Amino acid sequence: MQSILPRAKVLVPSLRVIGQTRSATSLGLGIQRPTPRVGSPSVARFGAFSQLTWPPSLTLARQLPTKYGGVYSVTLIPGDGIGKEITQSVEEIFEHLNVPVEFERFDISGATSQDAALFKRSMDSLRRNKVGLKGILYTPVERSGHTSWNVAMRQQLDIYASVVLCKSVPGFPTRHRDVDFAIIRENTEGEYSGLEHQVSAAWHLGAFRLTPDRLTSSLSSLQSSPGVVESLKIMTRAKSERIARFAFDFAIKNNRKTVTCVHKANIMKLGDGLFLNTCRQVAEEYKDSGIKFNDMIVDNASMQACSRPQQFDVMVLPNLYGSILGNIGAATVGGPGIVPGANIGRDYALFEPGCRHVAKDIEGQDVANPSAMILSATMMLRHLGLDHHANQIAAAVYKVIADGTVKTPDMGGKGKTTEFTAAVLKAVA
Repeated sequence: MQSILPRAKVLVPSLRVIGQTRSATSLGLGIQRPTPRVGSPSVARFGAFSQLTWPPSLTLARQLPTKYGGVYSVTLIPGDGIGKEITQSVEEIFEHLNVPVEFERFDISGATSQDAALFKRSMDSLRRNKVGLKGILYTPVERSGHTSWNVAMRQQLDIYASVVLCKSVPGFPTRHRDVDFAIIRENTEGEYSGLEHQVSAAWHLGAFRLTPDRLTSSLSSLQSSPGVVESLKIMTRAKSERIARFAFDFAIKNNRKTVTCVHKANIMKLGDGLFLNTCRQVAEEYKDSGIKFNDMIVDNASMQACSRPQQFDVMVLPNLYGSILGNIGAATVGGPGIVPGANIGRDYALFEPGCRHVAKDIEGQDVANPSAMILSATMMLRHLGLDHHANQIAAAVYKVIADGTVKTPDMGGKGKTTEFTAAVLKAVA
């Protein structure tokens, strides 16, 4: 099968040499682990589709997950919806190849707060193992006061960078060809702060200085409104700078040419203005690297991603915009069933499908495309240094897609999840 990404050297001078060349044949197999940046608050270490950042002061023991008896312990959270079906595909493949990974499984449902104690135990497991593989936990829209456990994981573990690579896949024709861009999303703040509350009209008016002509119209609109809600969007310079550096380091180590900051600073001049200005300042530090920098307003970026996605290379975005553009990007290359993802922090890494869809509408029907979850698992294997197993599995997945012998409904066929998994097992070299 023809390589989708070029061969790439894999070097970590300060840690260890994982391998000298890549025989990558898939989207997830051509990304380098970067060399340390002298004077930077962090150094980076790549896995497929992902970059891990490590302060130089960390010891090797803290940089890598713990290995017991030659086997890595990994926290597994199948999640809701199709999660159990697609994680079962991963477990079958790992067992078939004797992958040295032992899963510590937690069957949590985000649909009920009754699993709070189990969620806490899963977090303890993630802190202990330092790496996890998960499906998506359902977050009810209708029940107030129930925090998303997906968001809670990212915030509590400070896994601040979401990385999703949107790249055309041979054998999976879509409207757009030659798509190849990375979404780098800030994962821990913005509108996802979860800080919102209801306020009275009187309190709300007293909190602002209104001119007499605006006061009348404001009173009128509030009196006719059934309620007033304030939702806080938290943006900090430190976290904006951290994700901007991540994006530029990613671009450098993966031979990317351009970083695009996506924002709405024309309207949200303070919040998004801070993000944009911070990205611009970081871009100045990287101007000698050859990486170009530009910015685009989020509504225009959404349109451009739909109409001409080939123009993008690396996009760095605040939390909410990253979620939206990540889904648009996935749509350009085939949808949520094909795009894997990673959530990366200083101390922890959590791998999951790039589009965070529960897919409850097809739950239990054996029709879900397991590719995104299987490929997310290969990203995890590369993070663990198990490159050979990652190569085997990812190459097999893309061979099955290219051959077209088994296509799940999202790929235009009638294949089953179990049939696709069986085809991958057969294709493993």
